[in-house]
Amino acid sequence: METLPTGVSVLDRQFGGGFPSGSVVVLKANPDSQSELILDRFARVRRCRYLTTVRSAGAVEAALSRDGDGETTVEATDEVGDLDEAASLTTDLPEEGTLIVDSVEPLERGASPAAYAEFLDGVRARVDDADGVALLHALRGGEDPQARRITEQVADIVFDLRTTVTGTEIANRLVVAKFRGGAALEEPLKLKLTDEVAVDTSRDIA
Repeated sequence: METLPTGVSVLDRQFGGGFPSGSVVVLKANPDSQSELILDRFARVRRCRYLTTVRSAGAVEAALSRDGDGETTVEATDEVGDLDEAASLTTDLPEEGTLIVDSVEPLERGASPAAYAEFLDGVRARVDDADGVALLHALRGGEDPQARRITEQVADIVFDLRTTVTGTEIANRLVVAKFRGGAALEEPLKLKLTDEVAVDTSRDIA
């Protein structure tokens, strides 16, 4: 099984070069975090199909084109939570490509758990066929959708980005609670999320 780089050097070092091909990855984060910066890096590392369920396609394309990308196809859903539309827009994944769903939360809320589980099965099948990787952006906020458990259960890898503000410091910690077929991290990764994703070497203030 091939390992695919993530586009984030600290993650590639931690996981022996990246993610196993065929992996479905979930990134849980607060809406006011810098999690989109991680998505941006994932989208740039190889050919990518990017499905946005909240932002417009133009907004995503503008963000990705700042450094001159050209390898990402952006699609936007017209109907919030429409699983059939989302499924049709996530086909034709490039060989060893990346599929990003940003965010999956409207889809988790928009249908029955059984229908949502079927949608995820389709995502996994497309990623397996392409030997690629899928990244599902799962936003927190209020009560989690009923189908969030399905998202986490189906996923091979679960990232939990936890952002806390204490005084003048914003701390971002990435918890890797699940890594199917690999080793979850024993300790959170403290990340610096500015215009890049890097290890935060500053000391915690007690």
